[in-house]
Amino acid sequence: MARPRFAPDNFTLMLLSTVALASFLPASGTVSQWLEVATTLMVSLLFFLHGAKLSREAIFAGIGHWRLHLTIFAATFVLFPLLGWALRPVLEPLVTPEMYMGVLFLCTLPATVQSAIAFTAMARGNMPAAVCSASASTLMGIVITPILVSMLLHKSAEGGDALQAIGKIALQLLLPFVLGHLLRPVIGGFISRHAKRVKFVDQGSILLVVYTAFSAAVISGLWQQTPLPALLGLLLLSSILLALVLVITSWTARRLGFSKEDEITLVFCGSKKSLVSGVPMAKVLFESSAVGAIVLPLMIFHQLQLMVCAVLAQRYARRPMHPEAIEDGAVPASAAPAAKAGTAPAK
Repeated sequence: MARPRFAPDNFTLMLLSTVALASFLPASGTVSQWLEVATTLMVSLLFFLHGAKLSREAIFAGIGHWRLHLTIFAATFVLFPLLGWALRPVLEPLVTPEMYMGVLFLCTLPATVQSAIAFTAMARGNMPAAVCSASASTLMGIVITPILVSMLLHKSAEGGDALQAIGKIALQLLLPFVLGHLLRPVIGGFISRHAKRVKFVDQGSILLVVYTAFSAAVISGLWQQTPLPALLGLLLLSSILLALVLVITSWTARRLGFSKEDEITLVFCGSKKSLVSGVPMAKVLFESSAVGAIVLPLMIFHQLQLMVCAVLAQRYARRPMHPEAIEDGAVPASAAPAAKAGTAPAK
């Protein structure tokens, strides 16, 4: 039986279950300390595997379209933070101050990799450019996100400056990523053959970080300080933010004269925010007791972007096929069947 269009995916259901578990059975004391060590190791392993999975050939295939890449990076690291900052007087009253801090943190994050590429393929967009932009966004975010956090939130890694935050993220995230990529010729085949197990590590590390973060937040009184109207306000705020970015990116693509394939790539790569990068970065940049409230807006935005972009991808996919787009390599031949599947990716 097919999953309803707006039903949460399996990973989102696991996230919600993890939050519920942490709410009723939060980790504390010695268990919490061991979990902190385990999450640090799991996050490093996560980025090691991401580096090993990254194909250099796919990046080089799409690197030439510099106007598109610059526009995507501007949407990710300029448009989002500007909207978060400019809309603050209007939207902050909808949520608690801690939640809006999480919204601002969301605005500083890099784009997703898996879901941006998957939706671009589903909608028959410029796949090589999507792979290049999404991968580069993750790497750039390691440096840019701590700087933006310092500027927007006047805060960085547990009271340190932006350079300390960058150094801490580089050590925990970038170094394993680079090591994994350098070892790709050796372990790349093994990872491809065991993709399901790698996905288990991928998702398991995020769930572990979420459980640890929400355990600390619950013990600090997260739910007592978060009324139901604020949660509903957060959903409305996330919807407004996503709608504005989708409208602005599609309008910009047409004003700049991009092809429909490039417009699709800009819309799906420029409107996404990465849960996979955001949760580990929050763990590095904020105190453990604050991480739960910080990542809550990201979790809501994550599910919202999946549902909305799944519908958009199907609408784009219904347009007439242009043979020249396939010949130029912008649209993979397998994208048309994928578009009909209509299933949202897990991340």
